[in-house]
Amino acid sequence: MIKSLTLPDPERDHIHGSADGSIKLLEYGDYECPFCADAQLIVKEIQQRLGDDLLFAFRHFPLTKIHPHSEHAAEAAEAAGTQGNFWDMHYLLFENQRALKDEDLTAYADELGLDETRLIREVTSSLYAARIREDFKSGIRGGVNGTPTFFVNGERYDGALDLGHLLHSLSFRNS
Repeated sequence: MIKSLTLPDPERDHIHGSADGSIKLLEYGDYECPFCADAQLIVKEIQQRLGDDLLFAFRHFPLTKIHPHSEHAAEAAEAAGTQGNFWDMHYLLFENQRALKDEDLTAYADELGLDETRLIREVTSSLYAARIREDFKSGIRGGVNGTPTFFVNGERYDGALDLGHLLHSLSFRNS
C-alpha cells in the first residue's frame, strides 16, 4: 500500500537519491510516451545538479489504449528490478521506446546481463500487474490524467516541462 499518493515511499517506490533528500520529485510515467522520454533527460540533469538533496521516484502509469506496449514495458522494468536492475532497464526502455515488443524486452534483459528467460516469463505472465495497477490507481486518486505528471514535495507540478521551469519549482518549493 502506498503511504502517500503524491510523495515517494522509499520502502515501496523505485527511488534514486537519498531518502533524506529535502526535495522529493515523483513522476508518473509511461515507457511508450515520447513526452516521458523527453522528461527523462530533464530529470537526469536535475539529478546531477541537485545530488543528494533530491529524492526521485518513478511510478507506472501505462496508457495502454494509445501505447499498446507500455504495460509489458512496465512489467519488464519491474522484472528487472527483482534482479536488481530497475533503473538501467528504466533508462533503456525510454531510450528505445519505439522497440518495446516482447522480443525487444528480452534483448534488453540480455544486454543488461539479466536472466532474460525469467524476465520474459514474468512479463508475459503479468506477474507485476498488481503493482503496476496500484501505481496507476494511486495516480488517478492523485489527479494524474496524462504522462508525464510530476509531484514536487507532494504538490502537483503543472508548469512547463523544461529544465528551467522544473528546476525553479524544485528550488522554490524547497525554500
